[in-house]
Amino acid sequence: TTPFDMVLRNDLDRYRLVMDVIDRVPGLAATAGPLRQQMEDTRLRHHAWIREHGTDLPEVADWAWEG
Repeated sequence: TTPFDMVLRNDLDRYRLVMDVIDRVPGLAATAGPLRQQMEDTRLRHHAWIREHGTDLPEVADWAWEG
């Protein structure tokens, strides 16, 4: 496991945050359903990836602030 994986397992990751906002802001679910599904799919991909490779998804591991 990795630190990010532990955050994901505890539902404190950025993807869960986006999903929570979509679920809690009135009317947002009607327009942001595809984004919510994308976040859920990314969480599932991460889970499968880390089980196979033992590392975070490349998009997580290689992420950096621009600037």
